[in-house]
Amino acid sequence: MTSDAPPLPGPHYARFSRRFKAVVVDWMLATALLFGALALASNVASDGLSRSLGIAVVFILLLYEPVLVWRIGGTLGHIWTNLRVVDDRGGNLSFAKALARFAVKSVLGWYSFVVMAATRRNQAVHDLLTHSTVQIRDPAKAKPGQFITERREEDPTMPSRLRRALVTAIYLALSLFLYLGVLAVLVRVGAMSRACLYQDICNGSDHIVDSAAAVALLLMIALVVVMGWRGRLPGARKA
Repeated sequence: MTSDAPPLPGPHYARFSRRFKAVVVDWMLATALLFGALALASNVASDGLSRSLGIAVVFILLLYEPVLVWRIGGTLGHIWTNLRVVDDRGGNLSFAKALARFAVKSVLGWYSFVVMAATRRNQAVHDLLTHSTVQIRDPAKAKPGQFITERREEDPTMPSRLRRALVTAIYLALSLFLYLGVLAVLVRVGAMSRACLYQDICNGSDHIVDSAAAVALLLMIALVVVMGWRGRLPGARKA
């Protein structure tokens, strides 16, 4: 559905919810490719052919995003959700930058996105490091809730960037210590096994508890980063 109102001027930077939908579409495509390859390999009598198929799938998964971002400005998930990855200099990213962007995103995972609300153009870490943004491909087809325009510079009552960064770093360190303390408590009360915490030998319930704790840490980090950059943490509050 398109809006009857004319598009706002300037670039339209995608919100996290829109980017998340693009990631989900790409995950679904990758999962379909993996299951299809496994089904084909299981019906092939040749080990050599199965091995070649496996290598081909790995190369496709590794090059899928960099090549498409380089050539057409985004993955199939980006296109499906009306998004485009744009170089700060204009146009598509070079292959080297698209590959570096994919590598950083793969290493950091969801942690790369926690800084989005603290940036002027809704950039994740992999966007910032490669000088790129994710924008609405066709603003005429976008709804207002799917994007933001560039945020204005901070007002004079905001603490300095250095102070906010230092205070945010302190709170992030405290969050990590809190996370480790919670894990220790979970082990003590029997909710998680000691082998899972110290040796990474986990059963089904351990995996559930560990995943829940990791999600809680991710949400806490995101909250600290956003509040810190917006001047809402004690020690670096907006006047």
